[in-house]
Amino acid sequence: MRREPVEPRPDWRRKVEALGFDYHTLDGQPYWTEDACYRFTADEIDLIDEASETLHRLCLEAVDRVVAEGLYHRLAIPPAFIPYIEATWRRDDPTLVGRFDLRHDGHGPPKLLEYNADTPTSLLEAAVVQWYWLQEVKPAADQFNSIHEKLIDAWKAVAARMYPDARVHFACLADAPEDAGNTEYLRDTCEQAGLFTTRLDISEVGWNGRRFTDLEERPIQVLFKLYPWEWLIKDAFAPHILSDTTAFLEPAWKMILSNKGILPILWEMFPGHPNLLAAHDRPEPLNGRHVRKPLLGREGANVDIVTPERRLTTGGDYGREGCVYQEYCPLPDFDGWHPVIGSWIIGGRTAGIGIREDRAPITGNLSRFVPHWFE
Repeated sequence: MRREPVEPRPDWRRKVEALGFDYHTLDGQPYWTEDACYRFTADEIDLIDEASETLHRLCLEAVDRVVAEGLYHRLAIPPAFIPYIEATWRRDDPTLVGRFDLRHDGHGPPKLLEYNADTPTSLLEAAVVQWYWLQEVKPAADQFNSIHEKLIDAWKAVAARMYPDARVHFACLADAPEDAGNTEYLRDTCEQAGLFTTRLDISEVGWNGRRFTDLEERPIQVLFKLYPWEWLIKDAFAPHILSDTTAFLEPAWKMILSNKGILPILWEMFPGHPNLLAAHDRPEPLNGRHVRKPLLGREGANVDIVTPERRLTTGGDYGREGCVYQEYCPLPDFDGWHPVIGSWIIGGRTAGIGIREDRAPITGNLSRFVPHWFE
């Protein structure tokens, strides 16, 4: 694994915007960057692939344990939603997307930092934008990236469980460019799989007294929502979710895996596993070298890195529900940049990676996306 300088395409902005990627610059800073890329060997890609498959299996076993032993209190999940979560798990409501964030430097096994199991973003840039970059900049190389094809296959599996001519509704915060871009890309893959779709702002989801409806009063049979479950269950219409008249993507059982409280549970179940970092509900077992993470934090907010030498803290509005403590394993340093590998799970299968990097040791909302290739 190496970080290499590369010459940006002169008209790269026009080219990525033509792909629907119009949030390549955030707050005046580049989010998509072409002045560098990460290079891997085929063996390294195989290692990331195998680690992701393994972590997916371990996570499903952890959901089984949470359900079997009723460990919801460790995840701050409201009791009213427990029967519904268990119903979606036991009937195997399908999952579409998830993203493992991995620490890897090309040496040793990749390590799980956290699992973005409910509302992962950076999908369009991982699936499409870096692929087109590869075709133009390094056409003889390969890329760990079958995300687009696997998304279409996953939608076809969803369609097989729906009524003929049924419709999938897509909802997000439409005024958030990144959320809107990712949602629109997923809607496009859904249509490529042969399904009918409708786009909504999350505020436009209605309730007619019996079920959720859209602006034309059509029943919402399946709702893909790029809107976190922990926000959804606090909304005014949250009790109506328990009517179980709408299928959600991601399903409610993903509340278990999108919560960082799953990290100590994984460590208890698989202590010393090479793809896991030690994690606990309290800091003492980690001997003063740990990362404190809120159960329901997002985009690197409210994270503390604590070592005997220093303490680094990020701001934010998360942490009221509690936190976990994970072994501190510094991100690798490539020319002063610290990458995190986002490994995608699509329809239960590994599908490819995207890389984000930052000068800071904590990946945040404005951390840059960098393309990759392998020999």
